[in-house]
Amino acid sequence: MTDRVANETTGAYARVADAPESWPVERSEERFRGAKCGMRTDWVEMPGAAGVGRTVAARDYMDHPGAAAIVALDERGRVLLLRQYRHATGHTLWELPAGLLDEVGEGPLATARRELLEEAGLRAATWHTLPDFFPSTGFSNERIHVFLARDLTEVPEEEIDFVREHEETDLAAEWLPLEDAVRAVLDGRLHNGATLIGVLATHAAVGDGFASLSVALDH
Repeated sequence: MTDRVANETTGAYARVADAPESWPVERSEERFRGAKCGMRTDWVEMPGAAGVGRTVAARDYMDHPGAAAIVALDERGRVLLLRQYRHATGHTLWELPAGLLDEVGEGPLATARRELLEEAGLRAATWHTLPDFFPSTGFSNERIHVFLARDLTEVPEEEIDFVREHEETDLAAEWLPLEDAVRAVLDGRLHNGATLIGVLATHAAVGDGFASLSVALDH
């Protein structure tokens, strides 16, 4: 690779990064509020083309608190997957343990710890941050934070202050070797977004012993 090509490649990498931005909102109206999320309409000021004045366009979106998902990786290199019915999709899906950021004052890592305990009966001594993502950027502000949890210990059921209800009463669990989980993703056997991203990111990080990952911190 020539120096010029190397410099161009480095420059492109430096430029390609998502960044927070907020265009002016003329007004906002809540259309619906449910148990987990709401729907809003914002009237957003749009940039005008040359010679054209300011325009305002209505944008509908789901207002969502966000979620945390956990790749629980045991000492044998297996990933924990939970099977759960998802009514909106009309599917039973194999997913990572996960839950909403719906507790006041609880950050993503604290939510991940709580969900791993409640859904899987596990605690983890080592936590790393995996890629977070917006699953539906065209109509939702939902952001899902994904973590890698290792050095797992089982927690006795009597120590867990949580009662499963509704879909969670029918949860089934499987420990799948990471390589098999990757194959299941590539074969189209898994469809949950956090699961796909978490499994593939964990597989990519195994090569350097997870040194490329950041230690997860509460915030």
